[in-house]
Amino acid sequence: MSTYITQSGDTWDVIAYKVYKKESLMTSLLAANPDHASTVVFSSNVKIEVPDMPVNSASSLPPWKRGRS
Repeated sequence: MSTYITQSGDTWDVIAYKVYKKESLMTSLLAANPDHASTVVFSSNVKIEVPDMPVNSASSLPPWKRGRS
């Protein structure tokens, strides 16, 4: 697990894109940071815990965006 220090104006989806390159993984960030779950727009210098990227993140995609197996 690593950390991310917010910049003023960051939102959960923006942070997820910055750290994972996938906005859809913001739920992983929310789960790891329950104390900040009600925050919509961050101020600067808030420490966010960043869990390792899930191994199979494709399962978080809707069915029509998943590749055929």
